Amino acid sequence: MTLWFAVTPDHSNPAGVASAAMLDLELSDTVPTPVPMPTRYPEPQLTDPFEQETPTLPGSAGEHLLQSAYGSQKRARRFYDDQVLDRLNDEMKQFIGRMELAFVATSDSRGECDSSLRAGPPGFIEVLDDQHVCYPEYRGNGVLASLGNISENPHVGILLVDFVTDLIGLHINGKARIVEDADLRGIYPALPSQFDRGRTPERWVVVQVEEAYIHCRKHIPRMMPVLRERTWGTDDVKRKGGDYFGAKGTPRPWHEVSA
Repeated sequence: MTLWFAVTPDHSNPAGVASAAMLDLELSDTVPTPVPMPTRYPEPQLTDPFEQETPTLPGSAGEHLLQSAYGSQKRARRFYDDQVLDRLNDEMKQFIGRMELAFVATSDSRGECDSSLRAGPPGFIEVLDDQHVCYPEYRGNGVLASLGNISENPHVGILLVDFVTDLIGLHINGKARIVEDADLRGIYPALPSQFDRGRTPERWVVVQVEEAYIHCRKHIPRMMPVLRERTWGTDDVKRKGGDYFGAKGTPRPWHEVSA
């Protein structure tokens, strides 16, 4: 005789004809939960070897991992302990006060990088306090590459190098923000009012210092400053420097060159 049973949603349908005891056993079994098969090549779990030991140690997880891989942890740790500060000391402030150029590294939100040169008279980078510096932004070519990156990603790296006297460099890493000239002067009224060649800043980049450390002199070349000469009264584009690399008129993906 065929037996029919009402089946609740929590059970699978019993199959065929069976005794009451067998049916009770079948209905009491739950459907097993599928167990996911492990991947053939599991993703490696990379950990920062210093994460537990010193969470506030300078540097990225990547540099710590490579220090571990290449066996340079002791040298790196000695450098962190001896040379890396989270603020500017008096010697660093004095150094900044006599620098005439700086290399500024930025990147956008995708990590695409840009490196730019900023220059001016000695001390054009202003030290506001132990943890803040600022430098002026003037009217330029209108591209605003560095400022555009900062608007997406505030992390910046500044390198100042003395090529003339001490052959030494200073790294400043931190977070930047863009401040209009009038707004910054409202906070720091002692900002200079006289600028090189009469240029007036449109805005400033204010950097909160997170790391400050030395760039050793081993491979820094010695240079001799000379008077800057500019050929402004000429129609020679190359002498002006406006198209020194002959890029104008070269086809490129984002525009068509007119015949």
